[in-house]
Amino acid sequence: MTDFALSGISPGITIRAEPRPPRADWLCRCGHHERAIGRDAVIELASRATVTHCPHT
Repeated sequence: MTDFALSGISPGITIRAEPRPPRADWLCRCGHHERAIGRDAVIELASRATVTHCPHT
């Protein structure tokens, strides 16, 4: 077994409702970043954001 340390920002989606308007940031496992601002844009990004499968490759 190999020991290793993680550093940096982990892939995933972060959604913030406050302060208004709502915002979402998605970091894909390939390093692709997307930001959505506004309710409809956040809903759309959250519906297609994934951590287990990279749609960019």
